[in-house]
Amino acid sequence: MILVFGSLNMDLVVRVPVLPKPGETVLCTDYVTKTGGKGGNQAIAAARAGAEVVMVGCVGDDPFGRQLTEVLRVEGIRTEGVRVTDRPSGMAYICVDDRGENFIVVAGGANRGLTAAQVPESCLGFGAATVLLQMEVPAEESWALVRHAHEVGARIMLNVAPAHDVPPPVFDLVDVLVVNAVEARPMARDLGYAGDDPPNLARHLAGPHGRTAVVTLGREGAIAAHRDTLWRVGSLPVEPVDTTGAGDSFTGVLAASLDADYTLPQALHRASVAAGLACQSLGAQESIPDASAIDAHMGDLAPPERLPL
Repeated sequence: MILVFGSLNMDLVVRVPVLPKPGETVLCTDYVTKTGGKGGNQAIAAARAGAEVVMVGCVGDDPFGRQLTEVLRVEGIRTEGVRVTDRPSGMAYICVDDRGENFIVVAGGANRGLTAAQVPESCLGFGAATVLLQMEVPAEESWALVRHAHEVGARIMLNVAPAHDVPPPVFDLVDVLVVNAVEARPMARDLGYAGDDPPNLARHLAGPHGRTAVVTLGREGAIAAHRDTLWRVGSLPVEPVDTTGAGDSFTGVLAASLDADYTLPQALHRASVAAGLACQSLGAQESIPDASAIDAHMGDLAPPERLPL
């Protein structure tokens, strides 16, 4: 079972020919609203990949909040951990250009009221859960949950996105770390590595204590380090329409695969295929593939290769 502690947002998505520069206005013809939030996206990715999922988050008492909660229920995700607050539901403004690249601005809204106390204790008992967290909700509440989840023996998976400082005592409790190259560099610097070589970033972030560190590289795939092993996986050969949901698809499917006892290279392979498939349509959640789509395209991407240390 996977417990996702994170954000639920309504995404306002606009297509533009180019991403605007500071002070520049770019005109476009239309916009769409789509359910999102890194927490919600990763919960749906894990559920579609076959995991049992519980979502813990906050929404407003508004039409967006009701829609965000209903989408989770339709996906078969348990919502007893979703609380309605007196703040408006979170909103993300997403600009996508003709190459599928994007920039995102997030207004936290109700997400700022999320607390570790909302987590149903029954979902953490006996070490049965994988707890998946990101950084669009209050960090101090995430750290409180990390400490409690460690005490009860749950696997802790942290996606440090957006980039955020992680206190060393909390970082030491993380079992699986997922970051992109930009997020990885300052974390590795704090551990004594000032370079930007992806394999070395992954090695330093993994450390000697059994943590798995995954550094995602966009079109270049991902690198993963665990103890004395290092793996590289490529990316699915696709023409991207919108990359917004790719990282969340990767993380959610990686969590579901590890929770289902796939090996690390097998989980990386599935996650990278899912990330590529998620780039082929507009919007984050609509583009997230299910298990059958992932399985159908596994042969389109070479399995991970083991790299020398």
